[in-house]
Amino acid sequence: MSQTFVLITGANRGLGKGLLSRFLAQPNHTVIAANRDPEHPTSKELASLPKGEGSSLIVLKYSAEVEQDAFDIATQLHEVHGVDHLDIVIPNAGIVKQCPLVKDAKRSDIQLHFDVNTYSVVSLYQATRDLLQKSPRQKPIFAPVGSGAGTLGRQPPIPNATYGPSKVAVAWYGIRINAEDEWLNAFVLDPGFVGTEGGKTSAGFLGFSPDALLSVDESVDGMFNVLVTATKEKYGGKVVLYTGEVQEW
Repeated sequence: MSQTFVLITGANRGLGKGLLSRFLAQPNHTVIAANRDPEHPTSKELASLPKGEGSSLIVLKYSAEVEQDAFDIATQLHEVHGVDHLDIVIPNAGIVKQCPLVKDAKRSDIQLHFDVNTYSVVSLYQATRDLLQKSPRQKPIFAPVGSGAGTLGRQPPIPNATYGPSKVAVAWYGIRINAEDEWLNAFVLDPGFVGTEGGKTSAGFLGFSPDALLSVDESVDGMFNVLVTATKEKYGGKVVLYTGEVQEW
Protein backbone atom coordinates (compact mmCIF):
# COMPACT_ATOMS: atom_id res chain seq x y z
CA MET A 1 0.00 0.00 0.00
CA SER A 2 1.31 3.46 -0.87
CA GLN A 3 2.41 5.84 1.84
CA THR A 4 0.41 9.00 2.60
CA PHE A 5 2.50 12.04 3.58
CA VAL A 6 0.87 14.68 5.80
CA LEU A 7 2.51 17.94 6.95
CA ILE A 8 1.01 19.82 9.92
CA THR A 9 2.43 23.02 11.40
CA GLY A 10 2.02 23.87 15.07
CA ALA A 11 1.65 20.13 15.65
CA ASN A 12 2.96 19.83 19.22
CA ARG A 13 -0.20 21.01 20.98
CA GLY A 14 -3.90 21.77 20.62
CA LEU A 15 -5.57 21.24 17.28
CA GLY A 16 -2.32 20.46 15.48
CA LYS A 17 -1.41 17.68 17.90
CA GLY A 18 -4.95 16.33 17.73
CA LEU A 19 -4.86 16.10 13.95
CA LEU A 20 -1.37 14.63 14.03
CA SER A 21 -2.43 11.89 16.44
CA ARG A 22 -5.34 10.86 14.24
CA PHE A 23 -3.32 10.72 11.03
CA LEU A 24 -0.45 8.93 12.77
CA ALA A 25 -2.82 6.25 14.05
CA GLN A 26 -3.77 5.37 10.47
CA PRO A 27 -1.77 2.68 8.63
CA ASN A 28 0.92 3.70 6.12
CA HIS A 29 1.08 7.37 7.00
CA THR A 30 4.16 9.53 7.42
CA VAL A 31 3.21 12.59 9.45
CA ILE A 32 5.51 15.60 9.57
CA ALA A 33 5.13 17.67 12.74
CA ALA A 34 6.52 21.13 12.15
CA ASN A 35 6.85 23.31 15.22
CA ARG A 36 8.99 25.98 16.78
CA ASP A 37 11.22 23.78 18.99
CA PRO A 38 11.68 20.05 18.25
CA GLU A 39 13.60 19.75 21.56
CA HIS A 40 10.72 21.06 23.67
CA PRO A 41 9.04 18.42 25.88
CA THR A 42 5.76 18.84 23.97
CA SER A 43 7.61 17.95 20.77
CA LYS A 44 9.51 15.05 22.32
CA GLU A 45 6.24 13.58 23.61
CA LEU A 46 4.92 13.19 20.07
CA ALA A 47 7.17 10.18 19.58
CA SER A 48 5.10 8.22 22.09
CA LEU A 49 1.80 8.68 20.25
CA PRO A 50 0.25 5.44 18.91
CA LYS A 51 1.20 4.65 15.32
CA GLY A 52 -0.68 2.65 12.75
CA GLU A 53 1.05 -0.20 10.96
CA GLY A 54 3.67 1.19 8.60
CA SER A 55 3.30 4.72 9.93
CA SER A 56 6.05 7.04 11.17
CA LEU A 57 6.67 10.53 12.54
CA ILE A 58 9.09 13.24 11.43
CA VAL A 59 9.56 16.33 13.64
CA LEU A 60 11.05 19.45 12.05
CA LYS A 61 11.84 22.96 13.26
CA TYR A 62 9.45 25.60 11.97
CA SER A 63 8.60 29.11 13.09
CA ALA A 64 5.56 30.56 11.33
CA GLU A 65 6.92 34.11 11.51
CA VAL A 66 10.16 33.18 9.70
CA GLU A 67 9.59 33.05 5.94
CA GLN A 68 12.62 30.88 5.18
CA ASP A 69 11.58 28.12 7.59
CA ALA A 70 8.84 26.91 5.23
CA PHE A 71 11.35 26.53 2.41
CA ASP A 72 13.88 24.85 4.70
CA ILE A 73 11.26 22.26 5.64
CA ALA A 74 10.63 21.40 2.00
CA THR A 75 14.37 21.04 1.39
CA GLN A 76 14.90 18.85 4.47
CA LEU A 77 11.99 16.59 3.61
CA HIS A 78 13.39 15.93 0.16
CA GLU A 79 17.14 15.88 0.83
CA VAL A 80 17.33 14.46 4.38
CA HIS A 81 14.20 12.33 4.75
CA GLY A 82 13.73 11.20 1.16
CA VAL A 83 10.15 12.50 0.97
CA ASP A 84 9.36 12.95 -2.72
CA HIS A 85 5.80 14.25 -2.39
CA LEU A 86 3.16 15.51 0.02
CA ASP A 87 -0.51 14.53 -0.01
CA ILE A 88 -1.95 16.84 2.66
CA VAL A 89 -0.57 20.12 4.03
CA ILE A 90 -2.31 21.73 7.01
CA PRO A 91 -1.02 25.18 8.00
CA ASN A 92 -2.24 25.25 11.59
CA ALA A 93 0.35 27.32 13.50
CA GLY A 94 -1.08 30.60 14.70
CA ILE A 95 -1.30 33.11 17.53
CA VAL A 96 -3.88 35.23 19.30
CA LYS A 97 -2.26 37.76 21.61
CA GLN A 98 -5.14 40.12 22.34
CA CYS A 99 -8.65 41.02 21.19
CA PRO A 100 -8.75 44.85 21.13
CA LEU A 101 -11.23 47.31 19.73
CA VAL A 102 -10.11 48.84 16.43
CA LYS A 103 -9.51 52.18 18.19
CA ASP A 104 -7.06 50.47 20.55
CA ALA A 105 -5.27 48.13 18.13
CA LYS A 106 -1.56 48.81 17.68
CA ARG A 107 -0.23 48.59 14.15
CA SER A 108 2.68 46.45 15.35
CA ASP A 109 0.27 43.94 16.91
CA ILE A 110 -1.79 43.74 13.71
CA GLN A 111 1.43 43.15 11.76
CA LEU A 112 2.55 40.38 14.13
CA HIS A 113 -0.74 38.50 13.70
CA PHE A 114 -0.50 38.78 9.92
CA ASP A 115 3.12 37.60 9.97
CA VAL A 116 2.26 34.44 11.90
CA ASN A 117 -1.32 33.71 10.88
CA THR A 118 -1.46 34.84 7.25
CA TYR A 119 1.91 35.29 5.59
CA SER A 120 3.04 31.91 6.90
CA VAL A 121 0.20 30.24 4.96
CA VAL A 122 1.37 31.86 1.74
CA SER A 123 5.00 30.88 2.36
CA LEU A 124 4.08 27.29 3.22
CA TYR A 125 1.99 27.00 0.06
CA GLN A 126 4.84 28.35 -2.06
CA ALA A 127 7.38 26.08 -0.36
CA THR A 128 5.36 22.85 -0.57
CA ARG A 129 3.61 23.39 -3.90
CA ASP A 130 6.06 21.29 -5.92
CA LEU A 131 5.83 18.40 -3.44
CA LEU A 132 2.03 18.59 -3.47
CA GLN A 133 1.99 18.55 -7.25
CA LYS A 134 3.97 15.28 -7.20
CA SER A 135 1.31 13.56 -5.07
CA PRO A 136 -0.10 10.43 -6.71
CA ARG A 137 -3.58 11.20 -5.38
CA GLN A 138 -5.99 12.87 -7.77
CA LYS A 139 -6.32 16.10 -5.80
CA PRO A 140 -3.83 16.66 -2.95
CA ILE A 141 -5.06 18.89 -0.14
CA PHE A 142 -3.88 22.27 1.13
CA ALA A 143 -6.10 23.19 4.08
CA PRO A 144 -5.11 26.10 6.34
CA VAL A 145 -6.92 26.37 9.65
CA GLY A 146 -9.07 29.48 9.70
CA SER A 147 -11.48 30.87 12.26
CA GLY A 148 -15.04 32.10 12.62
CA ALA A 149 -13.40 35.34 13.78
CA GLY A 150 -12.26 35.82 10.19
CA THR A 151 -15.65 36.35 8.58
CA LEU A 152 -17.39 39.33 7.04
CA GLY A 153 -21.13 38.84 6.63
CA ARG A 154 -21.38 36.78 9.81
CA GLN A 155 -18.65 38.56 11.75
CA PRO A 156 -18.99 37.90 15.50
CA PRO A 157 -20.06 41.05 17.39
CA ILE A 158 -16.93 41.13 19.52
CA PRO A 159 -13.69 43.16 19.51
CA ASN A 160 -10.97 41.29 17.61
CA ALA A 161 -8.98 43.84 15.64
CA THR A 162 -5.64 42.01 15.45
CA TYR A 163 -6.46 38.28 15.14
CA GLY A 164 -9.73 38.51 13.19
CA PRO A 165 -8.40 40.40 10.14
CA SER A 166 -5.47 37.98 9.81
CA LYS A 167 -7.94 35.09 9.48
CA VAL A 168 -10.02 36.97 6.92
CA ALA A 169 -6.92 37.05 4.74
CA VAL A 170 -6.32 33.31 5.29
CA ALA A 171 -9.77 32.63 3.83
CA TRP A 172 -8.99 34.84 0.83
CA TYR A 173 -5.77 32.97 0.08
CA GLY A 174 -7.36 29.55 0.53
CA ILE A 175 -10.08 30.40 -1.97
CA ARG A 176 -7.65 32.00 -4.40
CA ILE A 177 -5.15 29.12 -4.31
CA ASN A 178 -7.93 26.66 -5.10
CA ALA A 179 -8.92 28.72 -8.13
CA GLU A 180 -5.36 29.10 -9.42
CA ASP A 181 -4.35 25.42 -9.13
CA GLU A 182 -6.87 23.11 -10.79
CA TRP A 183 -4.93 20.02 -9.63
CA LEU A 184 -5.06 21.07 -5.94
CA ASN A 185 -7.95 20.88 -3.47
CA ALA A 186 -7.50 23.98 -1.31
CA PHE A 187 -10.01 24.99 1.33
CA VAL A 188 -10.06 26.57 4.80
CA LEU A 189 -10.93 24.59 7.93
CA ASP A 190 -12.99 26.35 10.60
CA PRO A 191 -12.42 24.43 13.86
CA GLY A 192 -15.10 26.29 15.83
CA PHE A 193 -14.43 28.11 19.11
CA VAL A 194 -12.30 25.46 20.79
CA GLY A 195 -10.91 25.12 24.30
CA THR A 196 -7.28 25.12 23.20
CA GLU A 197 -4.74 27.29 24.98
CA GLY A 198 -5.35 30.06 22.45
CA GLY A 199 -9.11 29.56 22.60
CA LYS A 200 -9.16 29.88 26.38
CA THR A 201 -6.99 32.98 26.14
CA SER A 202 -9.45 34.52 23.68
CA ALA A 203 -12.37 33.56 25.90
CA GLY A 204 -10.68 35.35 28.78
CA PHE A 205 -10.18 38.49 26.70
CA LEU A 206 -13.84 38.44 25.68
CA GLY A 207 -15.33 37.52 29.05
CA PHE A 208 -16.58 34.08 27.97
CA SER A 209 -16.52 31.04 30.21
CA PRO A 210 -14.03 28.39 29.02
CA ASP A 211 -16.74 25.82 29.79
CA ALA A 212 -18.72 27.13 26.83
CA LEU A 213 -15.96 26.24 24.36
CA LEU A 214 -15.93 23.23 22.08
CA SER A 215 -13.72 20.35 23.19
CA VAL A 216 -10.51 19.74 21.26
CA ASP A 217 -11.51 16.14 20.52
CA GLU A 218 -14.89 17.10 19.06
CA SER A 219 -13.33 19.73 16.81
CA VAL A 220 -10.43 17.53 15.72
CA ASP A 221 -12.62 14.48 15.06
CA GLY A 222 -14.77 16.63 12.81
CA MET A 223 -11.87 18.23 10.95
CA PHE A 224 -10.20 14.85 10.45
CA ASN A 225 -13.40 13.52 8.89
CA VAL A 226 -13.57 16.56 6.60
CA LEU A 227 -9.97 16.05 5.50
CA VAL A 228 -10.28 12.33 4.72
CA THR A 229 -13.54 12.74 2.80
CA ALA A 230 -12.82 16.04 1.04
CA THR A 231 -13.08 16.44 -2.71
CA LYS A 232 -12.40 19.57 -4.72
CA GLU A 233 -15.97 19.46 -6.00
CA LYS A 234 -17.35 19.40 -2.45
CA TYR A 235 -15.01 21.70 -0.53
CA GLY A 236 -12.54 23.31 -2.94
CA GLY A 237 -12.41 27.08 -2.45
CA LYS A 238 -14.76 26.94 0.54
CA VAL A 239 -14.58 27.68 4.26
CA VAL A 240 -15.58 24.41 5.93
CA LEU A 241 -16.71 24.08 9.54
CA TYR A 242 -15.48 21.06 11.54
CA THR A 243 -18.98 19.58 11.08
CA GLY A 244 -18.51 19.52 7.31
CA GLU A 245 -20.91 22.43 6.82
CA VAL A 246 -19.77 24.94 4.20
CA GLN A 247 -19.70 28.40 5.79
CA GLU A 248 -20.79 31.69 4.30
CA TRP A 249 -18.45 34.66 4.54
